[in-house]
Amino acid sequence: MKPRIAIPVPTSANLDYNGRSWPQYAEAIVRAGGVPVEVPLSLSQREVADLINTCQGVLLPGSPADVNPHKFGHEPAPETSPADPARENVDELLIQDAHNLYKPLLCICFGAQSLNVWRGGTLVQHLAPMPVNHPAGKTVAVAHNAAIAPGSLLGTIVGNGKNVEGGPEAPLDNGFLSLPINSSHHQAIGVPGDGLRVVARCPQDGVIEAVEGGQDATNPNAHFVLAVQWHPERSYDISAASRAIFERFVDEAAHWKPRAIHTSVAQSA
Repeated sequence: MKPRIAIPVPTSANLDYNGRSWPQYAEAIVRAGGVPVEVPLSLSQREVADLINTCQGVLLPGSPADVNPHKFGHEPAPETSPADPARENVDELLIQDAHNLYKPLLCICFGAQSLNVWRGGTLVQHLAPMPVNHPAGKTVAVAHNAAIAPGSLLGTIVGNGKNVEGGPEAPLDNGFLSLPINSSHHQAIGVPGDGLRVVARCPQDGVIEAVEGGQDATNPNAHFVLAVQWHPERSYDISAASRAIFERFVDEAAHWKPRAIHTSVAQSA
């Protein structure tokens, strides 16, 4: 059976954004071999739990909102967008389920920031002024490059992709894979959350572009957790690396098996 991937509705406040955004994530999951499952933000905790119990993976999408800064001990900056409590509540339930049961977890843009805060990290509330146009937006196919650690999970996923000319899409540059990416954010990960490893940065300004790592420090391969700051769903057609990210995520979900009760986080706490 194809794995079912839970994807929350991006925002409770902008239906137009949802209509444009959610189908792109869903299409990427379908093309990678999975079944997208919409998680409405209006569901009760019990309804979210019942729905996630039918899914083998979690994808946290982008959003025009910003994570509530009070959750990482900061006062809101003037440039910080209003929080979306409904989205944050659903994200927290999905992240908790994925961590309890070691379900594969792919986080994109706001989703990456949401994961980082849940894991105890902080965010940079506004990236200005910067030498790179991080808020470039959906109309810019390539905003800048990401320098990716070749030995990381992300590096092994994107390292073999070819560009349209047949050369490496992410060639080595000063010891890092240099991957062209889009960019549509004004915030970024500040201090990485517990157990999250920084595996990609923007080389011009050091902004964190990807983190990875499950909560089991003794076994990094036990739990697939990958968070990227860019939008691979937007570049699925033009980027082998983007396709590889979704294909690896869906493959991990297809091979996921429930953890035994005696090894669950709840039982070992």
